Amino acid sequence: MAKHRKKLIEVALPLEAINAESSREKSIRHGHPSTLHLWWARRPLAAARAVIWSSLVDDPSSLPEKFPTEELQKKERDRLFAILEELILWENSNNPKVLAKAHVEILKSTGGNPPALLDPFAGGGAIPLDAQRLGLKAYA
Repeated sequence: MAKHRKKLIEVALPLEAINAESSREKSIRHGHPSTLHLWWARRPLAAARAVIWSSLVDDPSSLPEKFPTEELQKKERDRLFAILEELILWENSNNPKVLAKAHVEILKSTGGNPPALLDPFAGGGAIPLDAQRLGLKAYA
């Protein structure tokens, strides 16, 4: 039986950065999907992107052969946090360099075979939209 590798979302996240960007996203009034209509349960795209990405990327503590010490794990986690903090910015929603960097980490953590994402309650489509941006097959 394969050992479960903990994902980043299970260990730590840069919550202050995610919360700040989610709040800032609410005030964007030009070019943002939320300006099309009022959706009663809208999810901030920053939070959706953060949850999708961090639930697929391995936490360094799950890779003791690569990161044997807590110091090395923290250094790698900080590197992953930097990618995530860049990824959640609204201005980077379609930035090919940022999305490619995030996709590489997904591929590394999934053995080059990322799972499809299923959102049975897609609503406004924030989760499937961001899954596709991250290079995942999405079903809504």
